[in-house]
Amino acid sequence: MSVLKIENLHVSIEDKEILKGIDLVVKSGEIHAIMGPNGNGKSTLLSAIMGHPKYQVTEGSITFDDQDVLAMEVDERSRVGLFLGMQYPMEVTGVTNSDFMKSAINARREQPIGLFEFVKSMEGSIEKLQMNSDLAHRYLNEGFSGGEKKRNEILQMLMLKPEIVMLDEIDSGLDIDALRIVATVLLEEYEKRKIGLIIVSHYERFFELIAPTHTHILINGKIVMSSDASLVKRIDADGYDWISRELGLEVKKEVKPVSSIENCAVKEKVGL
Repeated sequence: MSVLKIENLHVSIEDKEILKGIDLVVKSGEIHAIMGPNGNGKSTLLSAIMGHPKYQVTEGSITFDDQDVLAMEVDERSRVGLFLGMQYPMEVTGVTNSDFMKSAINARREQPIGLFEFVKSMEGSIEKLQMNSDLAHRYLNEGFSGGEKKRNEILQMLMLKPEIVMLDEIDSGLDIDALRIVATVLLEEYEKRKIGLIIVSHYERFFELIAPTHTHILINGKIVMSSDASLVKRIDADGYDWISRELGLEVKKEVKPVSSIENCAVKEKVGL
C-alpha cells in the first residue's frame, strides 16, 4: 500500500502565501475529493506536490512511502509513482504522442519497452478512451479539443501506471459522453490496481460517477472541513456560504490565472 502524507504544508508564490498549513493523508484504494471556491489553493496543492517551480514550500513536509518528496526533482516524483493530470495541458509541436509516451515509459525502466508491447498498450488505452486511432501519430495535444486534451491526460495515466493519481479539474471541457468514458476508465483502474485518487472538481456530476471516500473543503489555503461523499451533495445544494457562516470564515472568491507545471517543464526541455 502506498501512502502520500502531507503535514503542515505552507506554500507561497511571489512572496504571497497561498497554502497555510495543509494536513492530508492519501492511501492506496482511497478517493479524495478536493473542493472549494476558485483562488483558494486547490491547484496550488497539487502543483506543489508535483514540484511546480513557481511554488515555494516554506514550511511543512510531503512524503511518499516515507520518501522525502520535497527533495525530489519533478521527474523523480513521477518515477516513484505520482501523477498529475493537468487542468491546462500544453500543446507541443514536433513531438508525437507515441514518442512522448515511449520516452516517459522508458524513463521508468531499466530496459526500453519493446515495440510490440508499447504498441499493444497504447492502442488498448486509446480504444478504452474511445479516442481517434491516429492519436499516436499526432503532435502532443496540438489541434486537440479541450475534451481530447483531458482524455489524453488519462491516456498517459493508463500507460505510466502511477500509484497516486492527482487530477486537476479533469472533467472541465468534457461533454457528458466523454465524462462517462473517463469516469469508467478511472474506476476500472482504481478497482484493478487500488490506486489512490485526488480529484479537484467543482461539479457533483463527476463525483456521482466516481464517489469519493473522503471529501475535503479547502478555503483560504486551509482544509476547513472533511467528511465523506455526502459533503459533495451539500456543497452542490448550498454552495460554500453555509461553511462561511458556520466556521466564521470570509470566503475568498476569485478567478485564478492559468498556470501549468507542464508548461514550465516542457519549455525548459525544448529551450523556450
